[in-house]
Amino acid sequence: MAEATFKSKDVQSLFDSVKARDPDQPEFLQAVQEVLETMEPVFEKYPQYIPVMERMAEPERMIAFRVPWVDDKGVQQINRGYRVQFNSALGPYKGGLRFHPTVTLSIIKFLGFEQILKNSLTTLPMGGGKGGSDFNPKGRSDNEVMRFCQAFMTELSRHIGQFT
Repeated sequence: MAEATFKSKDVQSLFDSVKARDPDQPEFLQAVQEVLETMEPVFEKYPQYIPVMERMAEPERMIAFRVPWVDDKGVQQINRGYRVQFNSALGPYKGGLRFHPTVTLSIIKFLGFEQILKNSLTTLPMGGGKGGSDFNPKGRSDNEVMRFCQAFMTELSRHIGQFT
């Protein structure tokens, strides 16, 4: 990711504060940078919206949890699970799940951040959310995938409910 430089000192300050808060999350920083680059002309004309973007760039909730499950050989496996929820100003959170061995908190934050914009542009009255795990479903049996998904949702249900 190239070093971000913005014409507006207020937009630069916003990006620098996000970068200082999340320096180890390159995918998330890239998503914020790209949105700020696109929106900079709007912020120059309407600087009162910069604080709105500042709030949008910080998740309302981030959850990381372990997902214990048992494979077909009876061996206990452990994966990491994540759920990130951004900006419920328009309504409850909407966003899918990603299961892939490369999933990290940074990737889930990037996907959740972009989900806010996707939902608002499609006029869905919903905030952005995303969840996932570093679980790799490739090469797993249907029963293993089912057991993992059940374990994931059981663990996630400890942290979210009908209002979260």
